[in-house]
Amino acid sequence: MIKIDIITIFPEMFKGPFNVSIIKRAKEKGLVDIYIHNLRDYTTDKHRSVDDYPYGGGPGMVMKLEPIFRAVRALKKEDSEVILLSPSGDLFNQKLAEEFAQKSHLIIICGRYEGIDERVRTIITREVSIGDYVLSGGEIPAMVIVDAVVRLIPGAIGDPNSLREESFQWGILEYPHYTHPRDFEGLKVPEVLLSGDHEKIRKWRRKEALRRTLLRRPDLLQKTKLSEEDISFLEEIKRELREEVKNGSCNSES
Repeated sequence: MIKIDIITIFPEMFKGPFNVSIIKRAKEKGLVDIYIHNLRDYTTDKHRSVDDYPYGGGPGMVMKLEPIFRAVRALKKEDSEVILLSPSGDLFNQKLAEEFAQKSHLIIICGRYEGIDERVRTIITREVSIGDYVLSGGEIPAMVIVDAVVRLIPGAIGDPNSLREESFQWGILEYPHYTHPRDFEGLKVPEVLLSGDHEKIRKWRRKEALRRTLLRRPDLLQKTKLSEEDISFLEEIKRELREEVKNGSCNSES
């Protein structure tokens, strides 16, 4: 079981996302305990202040370190992973989600305002960003991380085999999916998926996953260990794409 403690000044933001779907079921099964802590509960002044003006001047406010120190010290255990959500952190990805899923305790600190007092970094173990864009605070990134981590906990997903074929799980994007009806207004399901030949289907799915990755996220192919079969598929795909260009019928994706 994983315990997740989230420190925030807007605890009400977490009521909906953590009470539906996979996270809700994981909580009900006892696979994860999630606690939301109001940072203002760890203040000592009558105004419950969590921010102040920055030393040296400048726009905006800075989150104070004392309430954060008190919160982390109250929650931290010997094996806790203390995560600060920050634009300057490591980029969150599937590998990091898998790493966090192996932990027994996560403490996630949601930042706000212009930033957090630099000295807070002395008590964290990991600084994480979910992307190169600006958000109002760390609450939504915290939800993203929790969702990505919880679904990796054994028992959280109904069919564990589905995890093995998801996008990024093997370093590339996932293959296209189809369901009923077979033909919708002339849009047909590929015949190979109706063949019942499991080896042909496996090869088609792998090749189409590689095709999608090549067209949409070619950078992933530079980071992924490819098999001889994968390399052969990629050569076929590139030949097909060149032929499509030559014939003037290049598609963005098959």
